Amino acid sequence: MTDPELVKKMLRAVLQASKSGVSLSRLQAEYKSLTGEFIPHKQLGHSSLDGFLSTIPSVVKMERSRSGEVICFAVVCKETAHVAQLVARQRTNKKAGRPQLVNCQMRVKPAAPFMLNGRCVEQCGEGSSHKADPYPRRHAGSWCSCSPPPLAQLSYCNTFGVPSESPLYHTPPMLDVYPAPANLNEIAPPVKPRPPQSSSYNQQLVQNRLQEILSKYTNGFWVSKLPHMYRELYKQDFPTEALRDLELWSHICIVEKTCSSNPSELLLYPSEELSTAKSSPASTPSPRQSPLTRKLSGPTRPTVVSPAKLEELLAKYNSGLWAHALPKLFQDTYKTKFPQRVLDDLSLLEDVCTIDYPMPDNPKKAILYARSAEDKNRNRVEQRKPPSPTPGEPGRPLHMPGMATLLVPKEEYPSVLVVEAASTNSVVIRYIGEGYSQAQETLEDQMREFYRQDNTKKVLTSPVVGQLAAVKAEEEEEILRAQVWEVTADKVKVYYVDHGFSEVIGIGKLLELHDKFFKLPFQAARCKLAGLEPFSQDPAVLKKFEIMACGKILLAEIVEREETPLVVLYDTSQDDDVNINATCMKALQDKSLESPLQVNSSHRNASVTNVCSDGTIYCQLPSRGLSKLAEVLEKTEAYFHSQVTSEFLVSKPFCGKICLARYKGRWSRVEITNLHGSRVLDIHFVDLGIPASVEVIELREVPSPFLRELVAIPPQAVKCCLADLPVKVGSWTPDAVLRLRDAVLGSTECSVKIAKVDESKRLVYVYLYTSKEVQDVEHSVNRQIADTDLWKHQKDVFLTSRSPGKRPGSAGSSAGSSTEGKSSPLPESPPPEQGDLRQGSPASPFQLPPLLELPPVGQNMDVYVTVACHPGHFVLQPWRDQYKLVVLMGEMILFYNKMEERPFRVEKNQICAAKVDNNWHRVLVKGVLASGLASVYELDYGKHELVSCAKLQPLIEEFQQLPFQAVTAQLAGVKPRQWSEEASIVFRNHVEKKPLVAQIEAVHEAPQPWDRKIAVYLVDTSEEERDMWIHDIMSEFAKELTKAA
Repeated sequence: MTDPELVKKMLRAVLQASKSGVSLSRLQAEYKSLTGEFIPHKQLGHSSLDGFLSTIPSVVKMERSRSGEVICFAVVCKETAHVAQLVARQRTNKKAGRPQLVNCQMRVKPAAPFMLNGRCVEQCGEGSSHKADPYPRRHAGSWCSCSPPPLAQLSYCNTFGVPSESPLYHTPPMLDVYPAPANLNEIAPPVKPRPPQSSSYNQQLVQNRLQEILSKYTNGFWVSKLPHMYRELYKQDFPTEALRDLELWSHICIVEKTCSSNPSELLLYPSEELSTAKSSPASTPSPRQSPLTRKLSGPTRPTVVSPAKLEELLAKYNSGLWAHALPKLFQDTYKTKFPQRVLDDLSLLEDVCTIDYPMPDNPKKAILYARSAEDKNRNRVEQRKPPSPTPGEPGRPLHMPGMATLLVPKEEYPSVLVVEAASTNSVVIRYIGEGYSQAQETLEDQMREFYRQDNTKKVLTSPVVGQLAAVKAEEEEEILRAQVWEVTADKVKVYYVDHGFSEVIGIGKLLELHDKFFKLPFQAARCKLAGLEPFSQDPAVLKKFEIMACGKILLAEIVEREETPLVVLYDTSQDDDVNINATCMKALQDKSLESPLQVNSSHRNASVTNVCSDGTIYCQLPSRGLSKLAEVLEKTEAYFHSQVTSEFLVSKPFCGKICLARYKGRWSRVEITNLHGSRVLDIHFVDLGIPASVEVIELREVPSPFLRELVAIPPQAVKCCLADLPVKVGSWTPDAVLRLRDAVLGSTECSVKIAKVDESKRLVYVYLYTSKEVQDVEHSVNRQIADTDLWKHQKDVFLTSRSPGKRPGSAGSSAGSSTEGKSSPLPESPPPEQGDLRQGSPASPFQLPPLLELPPVGQNMDVYVTVACHPGHFVLQPWRDQYKLVVLMGEMILFYNKMEERPFRVEKNQICAAKVDNNWHRVLVKGVLASGLASVYELDYGKHELVSCAKLQPLIEEFQQLPFQAVTAQLAGVKPRQWSEEASIVFRNHVEKKPLVAQIEAVHEAPQPWDRKIAVYLVDTSEEERDMWIHDIMSEFAKELTKAA
């Protein structure tokens, strides 16, 4: 899209959809979400985006907020004035972070990052036996069975994970509901237990049955499992009112709040009275003794699994651990064999961990989750108390009694302004956005107006250390909140609690702070930089951080939500995002250990570690750094063998993290490059130049005794290309690439002569020889390939040639993956095991998965809208099976990124697997183009994509079991029409990438599952005060457009 007028039109549409404007840093992403491509400012003759915007003042107006962020607004013209008026009436769109990242904060489940910011109706899904309420409002004073807990209970996650059960049927603790404050940073009212209410169910009957269940599970079970157990035993639904009354039945059961990452998950135990009555000392073990210990601890059991060790291991992986990976992980960690009989009968682990089967057709695919048995008496929600730092602690204000505590933003990627950093463990930041910087600007406007009226009576004459005051700033007559730190005769040192820095000022600038300005929490916050904890005060790290981050607005990825959150910072102002944490880590590298790269220099005994399909190669050149690396890794290997601990397991992966993974049986340095949820991730072997996709359980932390040494060694893989030969995708035929691989890959007797070093591309042009001696150019591999008939231009070559490789579960494994035209050799693998589905070919003929089950007409279900074109066409996913889809996609990534590519003929209407944006999807081929591209439809997300035919693979039987999750829908309650561009934008802003409640109005069946269509009412339940029916909004908008016309 390089037509200037079309670009202006689409840009105006993007800006008009947001009444509060769009920040310059997010404008490209918003534009791409509408048009599918970025603003082509370079094609239009402008080197920067802001330079282009400044040339079209009739379309966009740029303003700078007080926080320093540039905000873009649409310039209203006569033709679009009515649209601007309608948009101004919309509620504020609270979308933050990267638009391509899905914000799934809806339903709470143990150890699962799936949480949506909405709440569902009282009758949700087909599991309810009640008639659907046409107005899905929540009853006052109670939470529905799949709504999130109050603000004080929310837990947060960074990435997709694997919940242990369906997110729809979790029952939170019995709490009263209070409206959430408009400002997230204000203190919410305390939650209290709900008093007994009259109920319509037979309490005595339910209590008797509950006693029977508890007598069978004396070691307790999750409350969320109770409805299912009750239904299985008594063929009746467990009353919803009884779930809320459990805490009141102390004579029957004990409701325990765990200290896991999900504070709303509850455990249910029999009361002490019931336990005493039902058991005798001679026949019953202690009340909390694990059945694993009881069944395996005896003279006839030679091998005993310690529940403590198993719990310690599972606690490292909050998103679950595959049962089939447990034996190797247990062996590597504790140097003890895990009993096979326990793996064959996972019911032995039921009281030690939570077991989930995301693939019902494959019972061997089980996921284990840690559960905590600590703090058994914590049955009430405890409010977190604010920190109380000492007065002398530099850079941190005292906490004032009655002052609200600043809350970490709910979004995963908030924008922050970096103020300063004396340590990477205590970086002063300010959050940017509504409720934070915008609330602060409003407060300072009110303070300026208040003190402008008459400030003579408000002078603070006798300041006290620790006292809050208002300070008259030097510039722009600003009035700022500050705290007194030191007092001298005529000077005071104050700390600006909203801006995060201190200053010495004259005592005459201090004013009394009025009580009404105490409401907003201090806006200066702190964070820790992930991965830099051991080097938090290293001068080189702090210097690099000051240059790259201080005074800038950056994007923060929250790795762990704590009082001081653990974050990764990104600079998104350039074409490529810059990982600040990883860049600061590189400041510790010893330049003298880099590979020698001098033009015209020759190197013997070079090793080619990887050959990519675009002709680039990765080499290791003999150097001090390579020798040092081998020495340190050898000591690390011996250290791992001598340790019996789980502390080296990686439990908090994030992009840019440096850790260790096995390659051909040896530990090697890797950098995490991408996360597919919290279990599957992409890595890059920095000393080999090989990409790979692995499970997080395959990674290990670098032991602290060797951390500084390994960090100081620069990456030893040098990216090279053959001089005099072109380097681009399509220039190399498969035969030419294979010829090069056969000649040099894995050889340690090659020689290299450096012809040119391109610092900007980090690329070295070389002449490569297969012997130890460097000869003339005519004998180089470059000339041999150029002179053969294998060399010719061919478009779209994506080739992967792999040597046999080991699976990630076996010793010495780490599988490689291909990314964007690059390929990597793999470690060796054992022969396929008999019965392994993954080694087989796709089922023939192809068997479609079972049809996705939908609630009856008139019932409600939680949904997530993946694509929204207009009210007449959008795509949604039922929320209940979202976690199964995440598990499936993780398995597809691990399988297809490691498998040997085979010839695959792509045909129209074929169902297969396709690699799209580093993820593998189940797709339907809609057409094959002559250019080598295929048009595909994502059967689980409802999106249309163009991909290379080389990125399509057969869909094996294992991935055919889960029903296709994408459901095409149209909005009920509105008349079918040709929707305008403005109406489509409004609809998209209200529903796309959001969790909603859908009420089924009609189901239109079709011969194929992807052709089925439903008509639904959509309800946004994210606001406490009211539910927003989307069809009402669109009907009103359509009327306004008609009147304006």
